[in-house]
Amino acid sequence: MLSTEKIIDAMSEQGLRITDQRKTLAKLFGEHSGYLSAKDVYEFMGKKYSGLSFDTVYRNLRVMQELGVLEQIVFEDGVKFKASCSEDHHHHHMICLQCEKTYPISFCPVSMADTPDEFQVVKHKFEVFGYCKDCRQPADAGLSVNPLSGHTGEH
Repeated sequence: MLSTEKIIDAMSEQGLRITDQRKTLAKLFGEHSGYLSAKDVYEFMGKKYSGLSFDTVYRNLRVMQELGVLEQIVFEDGVKFKASCSEDHHHHHMICLQCEKTYPISFCPVSMADTPDEFQVVKHKFEVFGYCKDCRQPADAGLSVNPLSGHTGEH
């Protein structure tokens, strides 16, 4: 995970003005290891900056994501953001649906895709959602929940 200083440095290197609000955003993500929704960030920032609009917060989250200092993941309950990994190589993630702990995937599955010659891949995302060892239910629970449909089914 990128530190507060690395987030600020990356924004500065890309020519982004480092305002007090952006420093606060960098500190929030540099010190928070989990995922935050735009609403979470807006509520946090609103305590320090009265009159701050949700649009301003969301715009800054998007800019930081485009710069590569934040990762954006789409969960069932909406889009969330997290400080980018501090790993320098391209990789993907497995994410626990319960606690949102994130594990790196050490290879990129795109190289295994059967991409037609007339198609040029310019960017991609690959996330695997499931449950970590601390959050998964015991195998003898009798019921399983399909996280994509929300339906419960017998084993």
